[in-house]
Amino acid sequence: MIHWIKKSFADLTKEELYDILRLRQEIFVVEQNCPYLDNDGLDFSCEHLYGMSDGMIVLYARIIPKGIDYPDSWSIGRVVTRMEYRGRGWGGALIEKCLETIGQDTVTIHAQSYLERFYQKFGFETIGAEYDLDGIPHKEMRRQVNS
Repeated sequence: MIHWIKKSFADLTKEELYDILRLRQEIFVVEQNCPYLDNDGLDFSCEHLYGMSDGMIVLYARIIPKGIDYPDSWSIGRVVTRMEYRGRGWGGALIEKCLETIGQDTVTIHAQSYLERFYQKFGFETIGAEYDLDGIPHKEMRRQVNS
């Protein structure tokens, strides 16, 4: 069972922020062996969506408003699932919650290339060639919503 929580940066408690940053570092820096600067200044403008289970944050994504990362599009970033909670379909539920929050608007993401098919399930299409981002292959993907 997942308990979903969504907060602005200003509304996060110190403990929530600590746990979110720790989870992001566990996955992106340690597990993926990718030393990069996680604190990129975007968090202040984002909505932070996370799922709690067993008393801890097990899923997380930040929802980046239109005009911050892309001038004409929302974005979703720092999408993580704690290793021992993978394979349950909860990552898909996280993306659905993000898209629900954004509503009927365009979303563009920097997807790690190995997740291309995962994001295609949610209507994302690859735009452009594969590129290196902090030593990891990525593809820019867009979910265009026609209203």
